[in-house]
Amino acid sequence: MKYEGALYRPPSEAYSLIVQATIGCSHNKCTFCSMYKDKKFRIRSTEEIMEDLIIGRKYYKNVKRVFLADGDALVIKTKELIKILQGIEVLFPECERVGIYGSPRSILNKSQEELLELKALGLGIVYLGLESGSDKILKDIEKGVNSTQMIEAGRKIVEANIELSVTLISGIGGKVNSELHAIESAKTLNKMKPHYIGLLTLLLEEDTQLYKEVLEGKFQLLTPREVLKETKILVEGLEVDNCIFRSNHASNYVSLRGTLMKDKKLILEQIEEGLNIGGLDDKEMYRRL
Repeated sequence: MKYEGALYRPPSEAYSLIVQATIGCSHNKCTFCSMYKDKKFRIRSTEEIMEDLIIGRKYYKNVKRVFLADGDALVIKTKELIKILQGIEVLFPECERVGIYGSPRSILNKSQEELLELKALGLGIVYLGLESGSDKILKDIEKGVNSTQMIEAGRKIVEANIELSVTLISGIGGKVNSELHAIESAKTLNKMKPHYIGLLTLLLEEDTQLYKEVLEGKFQLLTPREVLKETKILVEGLEVDNCIFRSNHASNYVSLRGTLMKDKKLILEQIEEGLNIGGLDDKEMYRRL
């Protein structure tokens, strides 16, 4: 397998065969993110990708899932994605799901017919980085889209019968916009109706614009308790049914898991337990991307 630079994947893809279909991120302008700053974005050729899949077949006997990295592999032209998915189907007949990161713009650039075709060929889940449902915060972090576009992108995936996993970043609004972030994100998610909601907690990286803003006093980080209070406001506002909610990422202070709406009360109780225990600050050293 040919890998360039560090690899990032969702927690749920821990046991997947990971193949780099793109190198880096097509947007790569978010003020908080340093993951792909050392990579110049490019799309690998279909031939290169197929070579990696063939190598993967030689080394792994039972591949249930394949994840196409890096950031925003959905930007690849549909005709090439079709070839890749067909190759996966032939090489890994036992594969149950192909996953991919999709930026809102890449999703919006696909027609509904294209998404349905990709679904038919095995694309089972798209991971969308919402980060925040607030237009103000999305503008501040230079996400490149607003909440209306985010909702439209998310709905396109859901309506193509592809599972949608949305990530949200706790603390991304700082102290000033914490409540705004929680309330507006809940509203956006309620309209989007994803199958999964994954919470990350902001982890400051030195090689980012946001790091400079913190040093200059323009952005104030939340304390662990403030993060949990923000999460409580978010969950209180969520009205998404049959949605798995989890915060099992290594960046989080407390691990939460449940299915909305039936486990909403339980999740809120877990948050209260987290607020009532000591030692939250001690977990800072263990957090990572």
